[in-house]
Amino acid sequence: MATTGGAGRPEKRKAITRAATAVFGREGYVRASMDAIAAEAGVSKRTVYNHFADKETLFLSVALLNSAELTEAIRELMEKHLDRVVDLRQDLTDFAVERARAVLSAGDHGALGRAIRAEVANIPADVLEAWLEAGPIASHRDLAEHFEAIAGRGLLAVDDPAQAAERFTLLTFHGVAERSFWGALPVTDEDVVRIAQEGVDAFLRIYRAPAAG
Repeated sequence: MATTGGAGRPEKRKAITRAATAVFGREGYVRASMDAIAAEAGVSKRTVYNHFADKETLFLSVALLNSAELTEAIRELMEKHLDRVVDLRQDLTDFAVERARAVLSAGDHGALGRAIRAEVANIPADVLEAWLEAGPIASHRDLAEHFEAIAGRGLLAVDDPAQAAERFTLLTFHGVAERSFWGALPVTDEDVVRIAQEGVDAFLRIYRAPAAG
């Protein structure tokens, strides 16, 4: 894969990455063109190429940037709700609800993620792997670490933190993701809360430590 060009002003680069996020999210990877991205950014195509050697390089850059931003937002929610658990059921539910809200309100970030999932067969393998590592895999790893810490306090009975994190996400989030087509369609906040509560209750039936009550 070609390397990213280093020339050009930072504000131009930011304009290009914002435009690329919007265009890739709207058009997908295959249909998006450097001409359309240049027009969206209000710059010449030459300026785009001064910053990014080719479309694959630009897509990788914006995919990693957007994925990292959403991952950091979710990490902050974990720190808020899971670092110092007081009420296990309520804290898990609050995290699940706020994580779903964050994904549903991700805007162009969410659109780019949908484009990647829709065109997974057309995305260069190294780009897809890097996006997964910066986003879904990183969030999964963070959640597993939190569950391991919570288990260390005797609140959860977890032998495999990674598996527990996967099950938690399936139970509390994927119902929202599938119903909304990953943020493309609205889901009522009542449904978000209901899915989170029901998922947390199912999760705790599996993993609540006996001593936690």
